[in-house]
Amino acid sequence: MLMLSGCWMATNNLLGTQAPNFLLKDKDGKPHALNLMHGDFFVVYFYPKDDTPGCTIEAKEFTAHLSKFKRLNVPVIGISGGDEKTKKKFCEKHKLSVLLLSDPDFSVCKAYGAYGKKSFLGKQFMGILRTTFLLDKSKKIIKVYENVKPETHVVDVLKDILPRISAGKH
Repeated sequence: MLMLSGCWMATNNLLGTQAPNFLLKDKDGKPHALNLMHGDFFVVYFYPKDDTPGCTIEAKEFTAHLSKFKRLNVPVIGISGGDEKTKKKFCEKHKLSVLLLSDPDFSVCKAYGAYGKKSFLGKQFMGILRTTFLLDKSKKIIKVYENVKPETHVVDVLKDILPRISAGKH
């Protein structure tokens, strides 16, 4: 189940544009659509794969800081491949409460430019690029984080949101 508005672009070309809409399922098979979500800002983060070391750190960090994001009225949405079963297993194993959505054909990842060439141990392949998008209230992309460090990324995002909220930049 997938609906997109927009097409594939490099992430740097998306800055200042309307974020591509999506309709994806969570670990329980419940659909979530960006255009139906409400918040003062939105964090949409793409991660390579459920239950891998870096992705686990990042998801645990978002879960650990989720109450801060909720107090700021900032929904956090994690998107990766896999299906509802892999999301459910990942969430249960690591006690994750952050919203994780399944993009089994990578259409949403591609629409955001978060899918591309990667290399590991000298081999090149296509996959999800660890990328986060900060959206304003109207769901325009106001910041793009590429090649993030899972250990410090969540705190960096919070540091970027707080002054914007204080300044009333919705």
